[in-house]
Amino acid sequence: MSDDLIFREVDEDLRHEQLHAFWKRFGPYILGGAALIIVGVAGYKGWTAYSASQAASSGARYEEALRDVNGGKEGDALKALGELAQTGSGDYPDLARLTAAAAKSRTGDVDGALADYDALAANAADPLMRDLARLKAAMAVLDSSSQEEVARRVGDLAATPGPWRNLAREILGLAAYKAGNLALAGSFFEDILADAGASAEIRQRAEVMVSLMAPQRLDGEKKPEEKAAQ
Repeated sequence: MSDDLIFREVDEDLRHEQLHAFWKRFGPYILGGAALIIVGVAGYKGWTAYSASQAASSGARYEEALRDVNGGKEGDALKALGELAQTGSGDYPDLARLTAAAAKSRTGDVDGALADYDALAANAADPLMRDLARLKAAMAVLDSSSQEEVARRVGDLAATPGPWRNLAREILGLAAYKAGNLALAGSFFEDILADAGASAEIRQRAEVMVSLMAPQRLDGEKKPEEKAAQ
């Protein structure tokens, strides 16, 4: 399996994890169930009929923008998501910003995507959203930034119990591998394999990376005279 393929699979898994986590929280909005609107957000329990209508409307607008993204109409999607970010209800503005950043990254506007991810990581109300934005930003800079920069972005997520821990470990492992730090890279992938909570997909990729690095790590541990004798 090539390095590029592994990197693409990590990004794909990040999208799957994102969908799973956010469906639990935003599913009622996306489905347009006005009667299922979550009450008590930020301590505010006085949802009115107008508030319910606005949330349902935001859900419909977001769903339409997603169809544009999936249909390759990034221009239309970015326009709709930008409007939703400004005028949407509830958590939809931040969700729209996250989706817009992903669409920008898809079209090659990595700088624009990174700026959006960083803004969300700093300002989003939901901690889950903030941490996901940090992971997406780390993936966006994985090919162009140093191992230290990637670690600065998500190092604490790998060390903290939570839904993103193993994805953060994987990103850090890939960054260390690209930097030639095989011992550190191996430690991240081995941590994944030792974690009973790691998903089957992440475990499989970690196994591939450990196997891929094994000959290189063994060679690096050999004494100079052993290498000369080969």
